[in-house]
Amino acid sequence: MSDRIIAACACTALSIFHTQPLLAQDASAHFKASRTINLYIGYAPGGSYDLYGRMVARHLGRHIPGEPAIVASNMPGAGSLQAANFIYSVAPKDGTALGALGETLAMEQALRNPGVKYDASKLTWIGRIASSNNIHLVWHTAKAQSVEDAKKFEMTVAGTGPANLAETVPKLLNALIGTKFKVISGYASSGPGMLAMERGEVDGSGTSWAALKSTKQDWLRDKKVKVILQNLPERDPELPDVPALLEFAKTDDDKQLLNLYASGGAIGRSISAPPGIPAHITAALREAFQAMVKDPQLKADLDKAKLDLEPADHVALEAIVNKTVNVSDAIRERVRSIFGSR
Repeated sequence: MSDRIIAACACTALSIFHTQPLLAQDASAHFKASRTINLYIGYAPGGSYDLYGRMVARHLGRHIPGEPAIVASNMPGAGSLQAANFIYSVAPKDGTALGALGETLAMEQALRNPGVKYDASKLTWIGRIASSNNIHLVWHTAKAQSVEDAKKFEMTVAGTGPANLAETVPKLLNALIGTKFKVISGYASSGPGMLAMERGEVDGSGTSWAALKSTKQDWLRDKKVKVILQNLPERDPELPDVPALLEFAKTDDDKQLLNLYASGGAIGRSISAPPGIPAHITAALREAFQAMVKDPQLKADLDKAKLDLEPADHVALEAIVNKTVNVSDAIRERVRSIFGSR
């Protein structure tokens, strides 16, 4: 190797070595100047998106250069599509806007939901704090106490938006296995939906297992509710007696279709941001997120709230999203045949 090449390599190495601290300083100055990051939660208070979103707002800021305050606010609507469209197209692209959005974002894009005005593969994915197990439960006085019972008796369930599994999965099972779920739409999130169930307005509701464990321990203890379905490919070890969604597939085509609706749990409770954020700001946010999920203070607060910690980085999330948005035309057509024009 010539002296000129060696010198060039050395200069490049020195440049990289000195650039990293400069980028960190630049990010610190940026966040000190902006002072505040807004975290938009795509659902109303009371569910696991809100619980995890506010947990991130409480802990993430001290790991970001400049230690900006993070202000959480709820932006419910259309199963978080309203917040997703806002984050994608309207929110500032400078790292001062983050989203705690629905795990079905990629699926709704793949199925060409007309309400989708974003490209999930172009969002800036920051990280996942926990995977999710979305469940369906019924009040103890309901006539139907299982999915099999719902084939015999009509079961009213609280709907929390057309892009939410609380609505789509019951309708899907009606078409595939002949259940008689009747979705009552109009509830902003799982919190109001569960309150409606408690009041007797509906027989059942959807939420996450994490939210139920965290906020309704008395319901579980006193057997006021029964979990009848979990939207996973396989049963969660914590719910060994509750059927998983894929168990209701009768054919390989059914399995592919149900797997699409069961796969969102891997995206879970993730944080994303608008596309087009400068690379050094993106890097700072991602590094801060990974530092946060290792922070003992976060773990202590999660334990106190009885919330799980199952982190994943942006690389894993991007792989899941890219796979989901590229669903086959055959599956897309079958969904359209069940739900009509979406």
